[in-house]
Amino acid sequence: MEWPIQEVARSAGVTSRALRHYDDIDLLKPVRVGHGGLRYYDGEALIRLQRILLLRELGLSLGAIADVLAGQRDTDSALRTHLRLLEQERERLDRQIRSVRTTLTKSEGGEPLMPDEVLDGFDHTQYKGEVTERWGKEAYERGDRWWRGLSEEEKRGFKQRQLDIAHAYAEAHRRGAAPDGEEAQAITRRHYDWVASGWQGRWPTAEQFAGLGQMYVADPRYTAHYDSHGDGTAQFVCEAMEVFAERKL
Repeated sequence: MEWPIQEVARSAGVTSRALRHYDDIDLLKPVRVGHGGLRYYDGEALIRLQRILLLRELGLSLGAIADVLAGQRDTDSALRTHLRLLEQERERLDRQIRSVRTTLTKSEGGEPLMPDEVLDGFDHTQYKGEVTERWGKEAYERGDRWWRGLSEEEKRGFKQRQLDIAHAYAEAHRRGAAPDGEEAQAITRRHYDWVASGWQGRWPTAEQFAGLGQMYVADPRYTAHYDSHGDGTAQFVCEAMEVFAERKL
């Protein structure tokens, strides 16, 4: 069987532009190209795409993914790592749910609140293992030092900027703005600057920024920041980031 690029993109939660880019860099070739340049993919290509998306979620660059696939490495190892990360995230969410339930119960009953109950599951250091595994110990320690060095006001301001950007994206998407249009790209510029500030002034490359956009549709934790109502805003953000990366970076 064969599937057209639009169907594959929709099923994978990526953009057709991303699949065309994978073709251009010889990472994922279609089984054939039909009339008008329409790309078609077979089952083998779908399996390769699954591996690409999995490795992207693990934080690998496209170049590193190409090396992994060229080496014909066993997918079982990658799947085990992916499963472990998902289980860690499920455990964290379970802790947050219990924490919020406890807070609500005690608040309604007039009982005293304890910090270890209210804040269980919300400590940013819970990501230490995942960040270290994806990007290395130095990346975690650099980010941790930066975050701990901020004042409470600076932390609130940083979070508020992200919320404002997410709201702007959602409003633009609701009004039917195009990801490559002037409004969406202006928001994406703000987004890029915000990411750079979180990277301690290091400006993301085109590949890094577009890759981050892919995570917004591939990783539920990122998706929730932009697509809490399941209205497709995360996909809109992803496409806007890809356009920005192509045009500006």
